Amino acid sequence: MESQVRGGTRWKRFAVVMVPSVAATAAIGVALSSGALAASFSVSGQSFKVTAGQLDGTGFSQYGAIDQGYTLKGEKTAHPVAVSAFKHAEITNMCQSVVTPDIPLIGTVSLKLTAGTGGKKVEADNLYIDVEQLSADATFHNIDIGVAAKDASKGPGMVKGEQANPYGFAQQAESATLTDVKQTAWATTAGTFKLSGLKMSLHKGVNECY
Repeated sequence: MESQVRGGTRWKRFAVVMVPSVAATAAIGVALSSGALAASFSVSGQSFKVTAGQLDGTGFSQYGAIDQGYTLKGEKTAHPVAVSAFKHAEITNMCQSVVTPDIPLIGTVSLKLTAGTGGKKVEADNLYIDVEQLSADATFHNIDIGVAAKDASKGPGMVKGEQANPYGFAQQAESATLTDVKQTAWATTAGTFKLSGLKMSLHKGVNECY
């Protein structure tokens, strides 16, 4: 039977992006009151990198989606992502970096942000992360793999209006612990996002978290 098509994506083919048992993610971004994902905005032409010493999350779910956005030249594009969602997450030793190339008279500039260091934790509620790549050591508690995305009730739920198949592959767990996290993401949103010990710096050249 022909697989469902949304936004030019064949969802049966896209399901291979979802890798059970390892595809959870660390959290980074800025606080947004709506808690809505990239369904409500076009993503920029720059992905960002994140590392975290440890993430402890409750109410986890994950499903596939498409982020619509632009290149740095303003051309429209789209990115397949694994949306990782947590009802609540606590993160230690978090770092985020994004690199902007070809700035006139300057060249390449990197923005780096750190938080949750020195015994403090980053805290987030209703957290959604659009992940492109992830590596970590992960432990899931009471995990269900292969549920329909719309029925992944342990997490905060799918975002209305986003390009995601509600009948596609998803996984969920009551809680998850990830250590030594490295990830590349296109967007992050949260209902609340508390960045304890926040530090931000700009660097000439490429200076990334990993």
